[in-house]
Amino acid sequence: MVNNKLRLHGFNNLTKSLAFNIYDICYAQSEGQQREYIEYIDELYNADRLTHILQDVSDIIGATVLNVSREDYDPQGASVTMLVADPVTPPAEHQLAEGPGPLPDAVVAHLDKSHLTVHTYPESHPDKGISTFRADIDVSTCGLISPLKALNYLIHSFDSDIVTVDYRVRGFTRDVDGNKHYIDHEIDSIQNYLSQDTKDRYQMIDVNVYQENIFHTKMLLKEFSLDNYLFGSVSTSLDTETAGEIEQRLRREMQEIFYGRNLG
Repeated sequence: MVNNKLRLHGFNNLTKSLAFNIYDICYAQSEGQQREYIEYIDELYNADRLTHILQDVSDIIGATVLNVSREDYDPQGASVTMLVADPVTPPAEHQLAEGPGPLPDAVVAHLDKSHLTVHTYPESHPDKGISTFRADIDVSTCGLISPLKALNYLIHSFDSDIVTVDYRVRGFTRDVDGNKHYIDHEIDSIQNYLSQDTKDRYQMIDVNVYQENIFHTKMLLKEFSLDNYLFGSVSTSLDTETAGEIEQRLRREMQEIFYGRNLG
């Protein structure tokens, strides 16, 4: 178990990486509606907005932004990368982390291979009317701070129908007696760090490899209302058969992404 009074020899060298794939699904029937949806998503999640989100993440985890690189792409999509410095306690006070959470007020900066990145991928299918927006987000830190602190904020920052989350602790750090430690906080599942409202909203599946400190959680929005997925139209404008067919297409798309395979 974690010993909060255990002092480390030098800097905490563990690398904690949190990776998201976030999906938003939409039905846009005509070519014009599909184009408008892509333009809408591209503007909603442009480089400026994504930079603001990553700045908030940096504030939440207690890091300092050193450099920002961002780009809006033609015809669509955007990327933002931030290099950050992780605050850590002075060497004489190094301890194993109690767990993901805020740091004490007294900190010093230590530059490491820590970064925040986000890339967006809007796309559509011209035949079946399904349009999908995907955002890939990576938060990688070293030291006492943990990217898990930003977990709920990131999920709520996007219109997330489906979320896949990977968390991994890599490397090792040593205590003052020379013993190696491969993780510095207790965790059974990524779900340990999700807020209750998030747990209530999503169906979840875990795939965890505890001996390797690898944790994976898939999330699928429980509530389905057709009007939330129609772009440029409303369900009352559709006949019952058409509405049912569209709902079936949308649900199938979401299930295939959630389970990671084509359902035939």
